[in-house]
Amino acid sequence: MFFSRARLVAVAMAGFCFALLADGKEKSIEAKGKRELVFSSHPIRTLDDSPALPEDSELDEYGGLKSVRGNSATGFFHTEKINGRWWLVDPAGGLFLSKGVNSISPGRTTGVKEALVQKFGDTTGWARATTALLRGNGFNCVGAWSDNASLRTVERPLPQTKLWSFMSAYGKQRGGTHVEAGHTGYTNDAIFVFDPAFEKFCDEYAKQLAAVKDDPWLIGHFSDNEMPLKRKILTGYLTLPESEPGYHAAWEWLRQRHGAGASLKSVNDKDYEDFLAHVTERYFRIVSAAIRKYDPNHLFLGARFHSDVYNFPEVFKACGPFVDVVSVNYYFAWTPDPEKLGMWASETGKPVLITEWYAKGADSGMANTGGAGWLVHTQRERGMFYQHFTLGLLESRDCVGWHWFRYADNDPEDKTVDPSNRDSNKGIVTAKYDPWQPLLDAMKPLNDRSYALIDFFDHSKNQVPSPEPKK
Repeated sequence: MFFSRARLVAVAMAGFCFALLADGKEKSIEAKGKRELVFSSHPIRTLDDSPALPEDSELDEYGGLKSVRGNSATGFFHTEKINGRWWLVDPAGGLFLSKGVNSISPGRTTGVKEALVQKFGDTTGWARATTALLRGNGFNCVGAWSDNASLRTVERPLPQTKLWSFMSAYGKQRGGTHVEAGHTGYTNDAIFVFDPAFEKFCDEYAKQLAAVKDDPWLIGHFSDNEMPLKRKILTGYLTLPESEPGYHAAWEWLRQRHGAGASLKSVNDKDYEDFLAHVTERYFRIVSAAIRKYDPNHLFLGARFHSDVYNFPEVFKACGPFVDVVSVNYYFAWTPDPEKLGMWASETGKPVLITEWYAKGADSGMANTGGAGWLVHTQRERGMFYQHFTLGLLESRDCVGWHWFRYADNDPEDKTVDPSNRDSNKGIVTAKYDPWQPLLDAMKPLNDRSYALIDFFDHSKNQVPSPEPKK
């Protein structure tokens, strides 16, 4: 418990819902989604609509709570469910909410490299200043695609995560992949989980994890990013070239269900669901075994689900026995859906980490055509959306944190990246390291009160406990 009972009663009575303006209209801002042609009004809730709460204090060296502890301090990050809420627990035993940023790395083009030298002197200076910027604005961890090596050298580092890309790396080695917006593509969207060589590859590939297995500052591992786990993926496998192992595995699976005369016309909705679960289970079983063999100490954070997977309970149920945390890149939602968050946690029996989401600002001067995030008019409104979305996540007893995508804006001069990462205002800083201050000015007060907000939400009379994990 973070506050006195009297204080909790007072703030609960104050309420915390979507605010109304003086004319009685719901407070809103205009935004445009990837799937929308024009700006439209969206309701917004910010800290201004909340009871006044103090900043979080008495945090331990990792950023967790000193005053409220988990049931054990293992020396590594782990998960616990306490009084109906999922938590990360840091190595010292403090309850920890992961507030991170993705892609915290120096840029690669000539102009960006020159800007780094001018502002920071060298990569060491950049790592020191960037860590200070993040910590000073209430962030407490390093998300995927970051320069972990440089950031780990600072005197007081931030906890880190690591993305390894098992399936993507295997696919690039064997051939048969292509670049898609934000992730690796596969022929017919059929990942190579049935290849006889995949399991051996994972075992060899995972040996590099042994180098970090004793690092207390590592939260855990992501295995891949945004794999195409689509509901009707069975058809994709059944129509692969006959030289593909996935083709034979899919036909064998279908014939076991429908007999020797099975055909494409035999496939029904239950087949689609069960085969998707079969693919998912096989992937996570193989990859998790390799990860835990070489690093038994750290969390397996999942494979960063996206898009249609949000609505597929069979995917979450299939991965549940193998992950410690289920990670979701959460796009196309203005407000976090409590039913979806609850389903993801209930089906897996594990907590949820939101590993990508963002809004772009039209006032940035950038084209903003790439990426799945929302487009709003100003940097201030980007900050309002940050508060709105994270308040929804904090209300969920299943969510253990979020990672904003990303640290720096896209660099239009960098032609090596995929098309979704070339022209958009996604960062908390520009491509040349100038902070977007109005955005940070909204991120900081929310981040600095995140534990207090959890305490408020958990003691509100309107808070509904999340369902227990399915057996």
